[in-house]
Amino acid sequence: MNQKTEHASCAGCGVRIQTENKELPGFVPEAALEKEPLICQRCFRIKHYNEAASVAVDQDDFLRLLGGIGNTKSLVVHIVDIFDFEGSLISGLQRFVGNNPVLLVVNKIDLLPKSINTNRIRNWVQQQAKKEGLRTVDVVLCSAKRNIGFERVIEEIDRYRDGKDVYVVGATNVGKSTLINRLINDYSDLEQELTTSRYPGTTLDAVHIPLDDGKAIIDTPGIVYSSRMTEIVPRSFLGTLLPEKPIKPLVYQLNEGQTLFMGSIARFDFVEGERQSFTLYVSNAMNIHRTKIERADELYAEHQGGLLGGPSKEQLEELPEWTRHSIRIKRGSFNDVYISGLGWIQVNSDRGALIDLYAPKGIKVVARDSMI
Repeated sequence: MNQKTEHASCAGCGVRIQTENKELPGFVPEAALEKEPLICQRCFRIKHYNEAASVAVDQDDFLRLLGGIGNTKSLVVHIVDIFDFEGSLISGLQRFVGNNPVLLVVNKIDLLPKSINTNRIRNWVQQQAKKEGLRTVDVVLCSAKRNIGFERVIEEIDRYRDGKDVYVVGATNVGKSTLINRLINDYSDLEQELTTSRYPGTTLDAVHIPLDDGKAIIDTPGIVYSSRMTEIVPRSFLGTLLPEKPIKPLVYQLNEGQTLFMGSIARFDFVEGERQSFTLYVSNAMNIHRTKIERADELYAEHQGGLLGGPSKEQLEELPEWTRHSIRIKRGSFNDVYISGLGWIQVNSDRGALIDLYAPKGIKVVARDSMI
């Protein structure tokens, strides 16, 4: 460790300075160590470019950090990703935030097909959040990237803030930085220095973005959920996994005994049921391959990382082995089979079906009420 960094803290957020890993809090390039005041790259970006960089923390640290919010009088803005809703919703958030109001901001709404009924999506989100035990004062759909619905986010924050601090919480890759950047633009000229915020029971720091009324927007580190596909695949594969444009749904008429491979990272088997259609909501860059269940093992052994699509065979060796999830869709119900970070498969019939879904061990796979 460089001697200069051994006991140095960022003058902006108070986090300990380090030069080894730019993905971790407190990173400063070696060349910038002589500058005064010494601030980490994250604070530098916020201050000079209105650009908040995501910093990630593990689950235990994050839960300790959340525990501190319950002791404050604040508005909590929880950002989730509509494409990975269950994977990005913070489990048990209500326990930690106490009586503070929670505004649920649902980002990346631009990724859903354009014909979608946004009122239906909003109702679906409210129901799913309620099932998870989260009480929300409101749900706002937006796209921070495409600047859709953002005025509404600002209006709702104004409405529920009521002179309080605003804590922004979310998992990694939900678009939290883009949203924070917009809040900086709308709320703060950042002429004041960024201030330190230490949470009770943890050495982790959050960044305070000062507001004109003396309160602050507090940008908390993003929580890493290893149950999301986005956290385990190689970075080079994220461009294939994460959609950039509205999803074009893919409809497949399947007979019992047929399989769909989604790249080389997941497999969907229609084990039992009447002939019916299934709609895939995944990135349009993802390669989909149909075969019969009886041929699936052999096909995967021969063509993983090649004909079936990425990740490469070498990269797949670094991923956990697949786990089988056996899912029974009851007659009379309309469900999605959801794979965290990859998307979902809508079961279009209410005739019932038995499905086996294979994905890397630890990835969240659930049946849920159909979103669309």
